[in-house]
Amino acid sequence: QVQLVESGGGLVQAGGSLRLSCAASGRTFSSYGMGWFRQAPGKEREFVADIRWSGGNTYYADSVKGRFTISRDNAENTVALQMNSLKPEDTAVYYCAVRIRPRLYKSSGYRDPDDYDYWGQGTQVTVSS
Repeated sequence: QVQLVESGGGLVQAGGSLRLSCAASGRTFSSYGMGWFRQAPGKEREFVADIRWSGGNTYYADSVKGRFTISRDNAENTVALQMNSLKPEDTAVYYCAVRIRPRLYKSSGYRDPDDYDYWGQGTQVTVSS
């Protein structure tokens, strides 16, 4: 059974940093792409970042580009999201997700929640102004 568990969320002041981690179990995840999404109250879940199975290709939403970095450790079955220069508008529940089923290649990354098959329970990130 696939399980994803996020950690590292919390309360931080604007301009600060947080590092989210997602631990995956139930499969060997080194063959699968993984992503981070977020959902603020009253809003739809939105794409944050995507990383290919090898870790060699990464993709970001324009709103976080230059501030967030996605990475993965295939030996440890983990994916991380380093978030710097946080803004109040980054406040949301952050979810990691994994793509298991084969999908058509997308050159700009997999930005649709339907591109992912399994999700974690989420971790709250709150940025105060």
